[in-house]
Amino acid sequence: MHVIKKVFVMTGPASLLLACALLTLALGAAPAVAVEQCRFIQAKPEREACYKRQAAELAAKRKPEPPRESETMQSLEQMRHEDEALNRQLRSICRGC
Repeated sequence: MHVIKKVFVMTGPASLLLACALLTLALGAAPAVAVEQCRFIQAKPEREACYKRQAAELAAKRKPEPPRESETMQSLEQMRHEDEALNRQLRSICRGC
């Protein structure tokens, strides 16, 4: 008997779509697996510790970046001081001539 094997080769947009779908599933399923592991821990203290670790990791991910306004505010403050000094010099030169 002869066994015939059919091989399907995907080309073009179909293969790209399949690759993107698989990548999305692989990356999207990883965090869900970590969350599900705590649920199946039998010992209550260990399970609660697992949930606390996950909460800490989630809080670290959500931690906002420090505002970058400090550099901007410093430069604006410096410009304001320079402007005030220039205005004082100009007022001392000409008092409404």
